[in-house]
Amino acid sequence: MKLYHHPLSGHSHRAHLFLSLLDARYELVEVDLAAGAHKAPDFLKLNPFGQVPVLDDDGTVIADSSAILVYLSRKYGRTDWLPEEAVAAARIQKWLSVAAGEIAYGPCAARLVTVFGADFRTQEVIARAHRILALVEAELSGRSFLLGDKPTIADVALYSYIANAPEGNVDTSAYPGVGAWLARIEALPGFVGFRKTKVGLAA
Repeated sequence: MKLYHHPLSGHSHRAHLFLSLLDARYELVEVDLAAGAHKAPDFLKLNPFGQVPVLDDDGTVIADSSAILVYLSRKYGRTDWLPEEAVAAARIQKWLSVAAGEIAYGPCAARLVTVFGADFRTQEVIARAHRILALVEAELSGRSFLLGDKPTIADVALYSYIANAPEGNVDTSAYPGVGAWLARIEALPGFVGFRKTKVGLAA
């Protein structure tokens, strides 16, 4: 099993983190984004969207970080990470949508400005980041993880960009519940961190 990734991509880190939490056997293949390797013909055969991460499981190719989390949960029969019960599954799907929406256009976008020089309105994306952080803080009230007392792929999907939000000048100190949640994820067996860069508030 190969995971095509980039070490500064939070989307890649989600997949890398989950593979490690599952204690799966895998090989990391770094894609040189700066050199345009994600737009090369061979990579576009794996993912026509030209994005990381991509999982190649002996010829079964899964692109998109959320899709990879779902695939791995089902492949290994890990209903603890992705329950089959209807309400729990729906709640997880909601958070996967949040990861692709509010997280992507909030803390992820803010970090893209400082780490990659992306052209976003800085104050606008920082404000979006604080809105979603406030919602996550409220959701975690009285809970260890997003769905209750055990982690699911919902937690994995949100972790990376929230953990590194200070790189995008997003101050997370006002969200103690979020901070405690991050620490609980980081204490899980098999945890692997998301590479940090000295930019923004992390400088």
